[in-house]
Amino acid sequence: MTGRQARPPLPPRLPKSQNPLPLQRAMKAMRPVEGAPPMTRFRLPLSLLAVAVLAGCASVERGAALKNVQSLTKTHTDQTLTVDRSPEDLTRTNGKVAELLRQPLGVDAAVQIALLNNRNLQARLQQLGITEAEVSQASRLPNPGFSFGRLTKGDEVELERGLHVNLARLLTLPLVSRLEERRLQSVQREVAMDVLTLAADTRKAWVQAVAAGESLRYMHQVQEAAEASAELARRLQQAGNVSALMRLREQGFYADAALGLARSEQIHRSARERLARLLGLWGEQLAFKLPERLPDLPDAPKDQPDIEHQALSQRLDVQAARLSAEQTAKNLRLTRVTRFISVFELGLVRNTSNEAPRQTGWEVGLELPLFDWGGARTAKAEGLYMQSLHQAAATAINARSEVREAYGNYRASYDIARHHRDEIVPLKKRISEEQVLRYNGMLIGVFELLADARSQISSVNASIDALRDFWLAKADLDAALIGRASLSMPTASAGAASAEAGAGH
Repeated sequence: MTGRQARPPLPPRLPKSQNPLPLQRAMKAMRPVEGAPPMTRFRLPLSLLAVAVLAGCASVERGAALKNVQSLTKTHTDQTLTVDRSPEDLTRTNGKVAELLRQPLGVDAAVQIALLNNRNLQARLQQLGITEAEVSQASRLPNPGFSFGRLTKGDEVELERGLHVNLARLLTLPLVSRLEERRLQSVQREVAMDVLTLAADTRKAWVQAVAAGESLRYMHQVQEAAEASAELARRLQQAGNVSALMRLREQGFYADAALGLARSEQIHRSARERLARLLGLWGEQLAFKLPERLPDLPDAPKDQPDIEHQALSQRLDVQAARLSAEQTAKNLRLTRVTRFISVFELGLVRNTSNEAPRQTGWEVGLELPLFDWGGARTAKAEGLYMQSLHQAAATAINARSEVREAYGNYRASYDIARHHRDEIVPLKKRISEEQVLRYNGMLIGVFELLADARSQISSVNASIDALRDFWLAKADLDAALIGRASLSMPTASAGAASAEAGAGH
């Protein structure tokens, strides 16, 4: 016995605000107008044609996205962004880089070269132009389709002509255009964040390279002094004036100084190479010069009690996450609107025959939701929306934590550097002056004076490292206020530790 199959349940009715398509109004508008000429009997096709022409003429100004990125980064970098689109642009960029490299490279000049010459950034700016072109394309209607057919039946020849327009795309065009505009805004903020991240990384690399050069020059002096001390001890031992133990101590200090010099050379080489990669330099450009020392410590640190609020209001990653959540919400609305009908086409038909009158008319095609009710697409859109909300919340939480950590490191680094500058270094200098007076009074010998000089190595190296750490913390704080910051855990100075080991001889 066979029975009737159960009919699938009808789709739930949507509220009027979520009505997928104004079908009744569309069908009413497509009714023939009594008394109208044959070519103007249909209201909707002419109105759609006018909208299509206007939409097809709409365009996005090329380079507008780059200008918006420039406005987002101008207050933080004070540098102009350029995109190399031709060999002439590359030649012009190389000329600017060569001009900046003629003088010792300051931190602002280094940032300018990085924004001009870093190839990864140039590729990112090209991607921005690609996205801008995609958004411009999304604001246009797809080209209408035209079909032509020729049928024969004996002596009868029938010609069929058809013009088809995607009506669903036309009705959802404003919503799709707004979605694409929001996507472009999100990409603009991501690119701006990449620009500011590159600027911050360049500042940090410049600080590390200058500090490494200063430490290297100091270690050269230490190595020369240790070599002279070891030679003096060797000659005094040959004359019988010092013991073998004293000579071995001086020889050990000289060995430690040579090892410290080798490590300083390695650190200096690595720091310069990292800076060269960020600047995009190669070949003869690698002979660039840097200042001999870091800038002095400022008189007082910046006091920023509302730093979390400031970070949330101007961090570009927070803004990008917020825009992404808004875009996903709009996407969810579009998915719900087109849940049951995602294909809706309007076509004009004109058939001619040599044995029959001409036939003109229109046809509408739509997709019947018999097997796919759109539930899976809606569930996916809802999941993506909740995912974007959680990602936006996580971005805000991380931003608060990063800016608190960066500000704490900034204040602690300033206090440590000031303590070295105002307390430790002057105290070591005063001790050295007292030891010189005792040596001139013949109260101590030359090796006691040299031992006191070795104890100053740790303080000088630690002072250089402390000043370096302050400027690195300053760069991290500036980056944390505008975007992602690569913060590192505070560690003891390796240079200071090795110098203290050498001073123990």
